[in-house]
Amino acid sequence: MSAFAVVNCSELVTLAGPARPRVHNEMRELGVIRDGVIVVRDGIITNVGPRREIELPTEIVDAEGKVVMPGFVDAHTHPVFAGNRADEFEKRSSGATYREISAAGGGIRSTVRKTRAATEDELFAAASRYTQWFLRGGTTTIEAKSGYGLNLDAELKLLRVISRMGPIRAIPTFLGAHEIPDEYRGRREDYINLVIHEMLPAARKLAEYCDIFCEPHVFPVEAARRILRAAKEHGFKLRMHVDQLHNSGGAELAAELGAVTADHLECTGAAGIEAMRDARVQPVLLPGSVYALGSKRYPDARAMIEAGLAVVLATDFNPGSSPTPSMQMILSLASTQMKMTPAESITAATINAAYSLERGVEIGSLEPGKRADFAIHDCTDHRELAYFFGVPSAQSVYIGGSRVA
Repeated sequence: MSAFAVVNCSELVTLAGPARPRVHNEMRELGVIRDGVIVVRDGIITNVGPRREIELPTEIVDAEGKVVMPGFVDAHTHPVFAGNRADEFEKRSSGATYREISAAGGGIRSTVRKTRAATEDELFAAASRYTQWFLRGGTTTIEAKSGYGLNLDAELKLLRVISRMGPIRAIPTFLGAHEIPDEYRGRREDYINLVIHEMLPAARKLAEYCDIFCEPHVFPVEAARRILRAAKEHGFKLRMHVDQLHNSGGAELAAELGAVTADHLECTGAAGIEAMRDARVQPVLLPGSVYALGSKRYPDARAMIEAGLAVVLATDFNPGSSPTPSMQMILSLASTQMKMTPAESITAATINAAYSLERGVEIGSLEPGKRADFAIHDCTDHRELAYFFGVPSAQSVYIGGSRVA
């Protein structure tokens, strides 16, 4: 692969800085270089700086006075499923709650039934469509969860689909403890044993992380503790859905178990924030799901940032509670609903997200030695990404130095 340089950037948003997640005021420091240049060779960034200081190779990509920045790293998605839940969306718009729909057999279990019935190739075709949505929005890496199979064969089917996804970077997470499936209603303990004794050993061959939906009506703290301890024994690293609907001690459990992330956190209070800070758990905030469910209770992002937590933003793309792959929409919600600055939001969706996936040394910023994952956005100021919402801005997207969208 020949070397090339990206030139004529109104802003080259590098996110250069310390080799760790960013906290406090560091989240506002984007390392912006005006009229900056990046040089790429064999898919790796070799040089970054002002144009006057960079010797250019023969091949040039002209950014035409636009913003160039790292590809978004979406650290919480559910991209493999069959069908959709537009019918439930209509019911919610007419006043039904998410909990009411779920209790009537809808929600996650509705998607599970459709997903079990789909072939692996059908699921791959659907996931490939969503992959293009992510790429066109400037997202170059996603964390991809299973969780719509809820039996051994179907969960492995989903993880195999994730392993086939490309050209986007997809990092696999096993989420067998997403819900209690229909055939185990009223038999939670039996399903927990299935997850621990059959699913975890088999899924470890295909997944890097294990996740769980820790809520009192699904997997309460004690059940979550048992499953996640077993996951750690099998070598999984931990991520957790916690405190979305209740403040039930999920954040504290994430800290106790040394989880890499605690996600959602809409109901987390001061004790949970303190526990995450002390254990260096990264919070992954998902304002898209709050918005899509018509809730008004957003995570307390400002308290988390002020406490020194390395906040992450993600879409929570899924067919029920957050059907959006748009990180730009998430940036807008973060600024308007959680009072994060545009710079903080960009940090949370790039370098901090990369570290939450333990890929911060490879992606998430534009620095020599890192993979050339970046996007050219049709704007001249990075603040426009959150300011203009509902308008996709990514003009060109590159992964490993190759244009993919």
